[in-house]
Amino acid sequence: MDRRDVLKGVTLAAGAVVAAKQVLTPTPAEAQDASAEAQAANRNAVGNALVPMTPPDPDYFIPGRFAGKTFIVTGMARGMGAAAAMRLAREGANVVGVDWIKDLGEASHQAILAAGGKSVFIHGDIADPAVAQAAVDQAVAVFGGLDGALNNAGVMDGVFSGDPIDYASQKPLVFAKIHEATDDYWNNVLRSNATGMFTSLRAELRQLVAQNRGGAIVNVGSIAGMTGLAGNPAYVASKHAVNGLTKNAAIDYAPYGIRVNSVNMAATDTPMVERAGVLVRASGADATGPSMGRAKIHSVMSYTDPNGRSATVGEQVGMMLFLLSPEASNFTGGIYATDGGWTAY
Repeated sequence: MDRRDVLKGVTLAAGAVVAAKQVLTPTPAEAQDASAEAQAANRNAVGNALVPMTPPDPDYFIPGRFAGKTFIVTGMARGMGAAAAMRLAREGANVVGVDWIKDLGEASHQAILAAGGKSVFIHGDIADPAVAQAAVDQAVAVFGGLDGALNNAGVMDGVFSGDPIDYASQKPLVFAKIHEATDDYWNNVLRSNATGMFTSLRAELRQLVAQNRGGAIVNVGSIAGMTGLAGNPAYVASKHAVNGLTKNAAIDYAPYGIRVNSVNMAATDTPMVERAGVLVRASGADATGPSMGRAKIHSVMSYTDPNGRSATVGEQVGMMLFLLSPEASNFTGGIYATDGGWTAY
């Protein structure tokens, strides 16, 4: 191996520097070249945008866009689900919110009512067919029918998302590479993300078909449904399932005037992503073998942004509501990368 090939490792990790020193001692000229390369890499790590992208005002909405329409929003207790439910209500929609975190779900529901919107809250697990059906039944009983859904509920690990983080006790349910993963981790994540998506879609589509007046559904996927994602096999498998169900439903229900799409984000400023970061840091001491987790840590947008920011909730919700709206009348079966360019390179 050429000395310069070894020295380039300094821009990747400190461990590579140690390994290089054990193999050979660089000449002064080589060391100077390597140092210059490392400094250039650090300068260009983030923040090379000449014109940074400004996220939308989180309070932005389009008055009357969904007046008289009724939508189910799963996972509406916090994060993107709560923001989407609130904006739908502000734009005139009736909201049927579903979540298994009772107190936060109730809080989102009450916030909609306090702002003058219309809302019903269903507490329960979306993977339970009775809960999925209850949401549809409430849409019909309270608001007279259903016009669509935002199937947003999902998890990144197998711990109940309303519980505080306690890595020591929760480790068997936390994401891990396949050879270290437990059955409970796998089963819990697939239950919420894949089975829960199926049960929600089934109940919603039964009603939309029976009504025979069309509709629109948006499923929340992830870049993990479009690519691999190091160290979280159940999440990757389940989000690929979300996108598979999206394509399948788009084909089968187009004759009924029902559109089905998915949105697929990279890191977004939500409690779930924050929780995942805490768990990754907590699990660091237990890590075994090499990891690919930092092989790619930026989307195009986060790389160029001066602060290396994640996507905002508002940036994601804007696309979700567009796809639910009549403006997206020719959009179905789309697996949209709302990922700041993550999957572009």
